[in-house]
Amino acid sequence: MPRMCQRTRSLQVVLLFHLLVFFAPSLVFSITVSSPAELHASKGDTVTLSCTFTSTSRPTSKMTVDWSYRPQTGGPPQTFFHFSSRTFPPLEGQFGGRVKWRGSPARGEASISLINSTLNDNGTYTCSVRNPPDVHGNPNSHTVLTVTPSAPSVRFSDVTFLLVFILVPSTIIALILIGRMLWPKRERSQSKGYRSSIEVADGVEYDNDRMGGKDTRITCCDISLTDSESEYEYHNVKENTPTAEGYAESQC
Repeated sequence: MPRMCQRTRSLQVVLLFHLLVFFAPSLVFSITVSSPAELHASKGDTVTLSCTFTSTSRPTSKMTVDWSYRPQTGGPPQTFFHFSSRTFPPLEGQFGGRVKWRGSPARGEASISLINSTLNDNGTYTCSVRNPPDVHGNPNSHTVLTVTPSAPSVRFSDVTFLLVFILVPSTIIALILIGRMLWPKRERSQSKGYRSSIEVADGVEYDNDRMGGKDTRITCCDISLTDSESEYEYHNVKENTPTAEGYAESQC
């Protein structure tokens, strides 16, 4: 019986040892941090650096989050943000006043936002999460950020300025010029259909049917119906008309 008890205990120890070896990694090395591999943004944008984690232990006040940055040109990583119960954002340097905490440890969030991104922000960002006792496994995740120059855009105020101060005056001037070009033609076409008595006296006789077949001559009444320009023409006609042909000077 004593030997049987010893063998049983030995088997139990061996079994317990194998169980510890098998389940220990899942109990200790259980934290996993993930983030997007690449991010693209334009200059001046607000970039959200996402970071999520899973842990078998519930987050406590001992949990910490660190964000570090390695420039695109190379060099050692530099930690610029720290979280431990509260945030410790950078107050000066490259990221001074431009980082905001967007995380929620209870939901496995450890994200931050980078405000007013610049071309100097290009590089690799690393999110590191520690949640004791889960401090091993894959506590780090990397994201490569690429910031490009922003494309020029036309603002509404610029379009309004062009419409009000350039296009509208140009349109008005064009309409005025077109009107001045068309209006003289209309006046000339109307003047062709009107024949004054002075033009008749210049060699063209009235229609015999209208005038009763009689040879009428210019009278004071005909002259009084003419405008100033026709009157000027009439005086020229009178001066050039010989008195022998029967034209009598008006006595009006």
